[in-house]
Amino acid sequence: MPKEILINVEPQETRVAILNDGRLDEFYIERPQDKTIVGNIYMGKIEAVLPSLGAAFVDIGLIKKGFLYISEIESAFEAADTPQQPKPLEIKKGQDVLVQVVKESFGTKGPRLSTHIGLAGRYLVIMPHGKGVGISRRIEDDVERKRLRQLFSELTLPKDVGFIVRTAASGKSKHELMRDAQFLYKLWKRLEKVINQKKAPALIYEEYDLTFRAIRDSFTDDVARMVVDSKSEFYRIQRFMKTFLSYLVRKVELYRGDDLFGDKDIEKQINRIYESKVYLKSKAYLVIEPTEGLVVIDVNSGGFKKKLQQEETAFKVNCEAAIEAARQLVLRDLGGIIVIDFIDMERESHRREVLNTLKKSLSEDKAKYDILGISKFGLVEMTRERIHKTVQMLSYQPCPYCQGRGRVRSPVTVAIYVLKELRRALKSKHPEQVNLTLSPPVIDEILKNKEDLRAIEHKFRTRVNLISNPACHIEEIKIE
Repeated sequence: MPKEILINVEPQETRVAILNDGRLDEFYIERPQDKTIVGNIYMGKIEAVLPSLGAAFVDIGLIKKGFLYISEIESAFEAADTPQQPKPLEIKKGQDVLVQVVKESFGTKGPRLSTHIGLAGRYLVIMPHGKGVGISRRIEDDVERKRLRQLFSELTLPKDVGFIVRTAASGKSKHELMRDAQFLYKLWKRLEKVINQKKAPALIYEEYDLTFRAIRDSFTDDVARMVVDSKSEFYRIQRFMKTFLSYLVRKVELYRGDDLFGDKDIEKQINRIYESKVYLKSKAYLVIEPTEGLVVIDVNSGGFKKKLQQEETAFKVNCEAAIEAARQLVLRDLGGIIVIDFIDMERESHRREVLNTLKKSLSEDKAKYDILGISKFGLVEMTRERIHKTVQMLSYQPCPYCQGRGRVRSPVTVAIYVLKELRRALKSKHPEQVNLTLSPPVIDEILKNKEDLRAIEHKFRTRVNLISNPACHIEEIKIE
């Protein structure tokens, strides 16, 4: 099956699924209350300067203040000044600064800001405060890089801005690149007028919503079709594409059924994103455990049945796991520090091959990443850029039952703890009777050793009434 983009629109959310041969490769959610601010440009006001952190907090009109490194403010001012007339730099509270959001708020942290402004088009990114032309490192073909540089040397581009050639520009014509450059330059000139009119804190430019981002970043020539299940969204997409991508309009289809994702058998694949275990075709599996500071991926041979030597078994499983681990990182949009624990391999050549398989599988990843290497124990350490909230963060909340621990105390543990708490409570008070309300499994454990409870009653000269309440949390204790 060819590559497809499916867009499901509901009143509460928009979902985008990118399929390759019917398999889910990328998945995104956007809700009105959780709409991303990454890419937005603000005229901000410096709220506080913290030299000890080398950073400043910037008011951009949102609840949480943005975080901006002072070095970025300095470099922005240096770029704005001419070499002949350097401007004395004094960063202080109340100063206005033009910033762009490069990373979402996470937990108590505010959004990460940058003064290096960039507006993304389909093939180019315009850098209003930059100079010259740079080419994406993802374009590795030397011949193509040379062709693109030659094309840009022939284009008449404005001298007061810079451009970065995106990966999607590979193979594109001079006309297509020039059209993108002209559109982005006109957009920036319009924004300059807005900047001069607004007072900080103010929103200057709002990034595209999820649908338009998917069109800009993922609707490439190798996509056979884009299917959307909302009539109003279908017409909105058509209007947008007739302006910028008219040659792709014919690939956009309106789905007239009732359940696009269900009928395409996508819901089952989406549900697996939230599971910690990912099974491979060989019956081996990955265990994916995201924590606050890092992500751990453990490779297990599981039910791998082929009659191979231990070294060959480990190599075969690890190669398959490397491909799936790369896919899961993109699919779940996992970021930060990532450690992948592959099965131990003795041969250095096998370890190198597994590492190369992982790198090759990540070559199409849009996020920035850095792989340190693979140790003799089969550990791969890497980092991956974390920009947006993950699908799991948007869809799940910490369990109110276990408070996010992932485990609750066993009935035996709670029963022991209850008797300790009862003794402490009775030391200060000596009532004739006490009501002890607990979960039924905990009461069952206490009644298995009635002598302990009777000893407490005898010592404190009180009667303990056990009240069973199925609605009680297993760790809940009520002493009345």
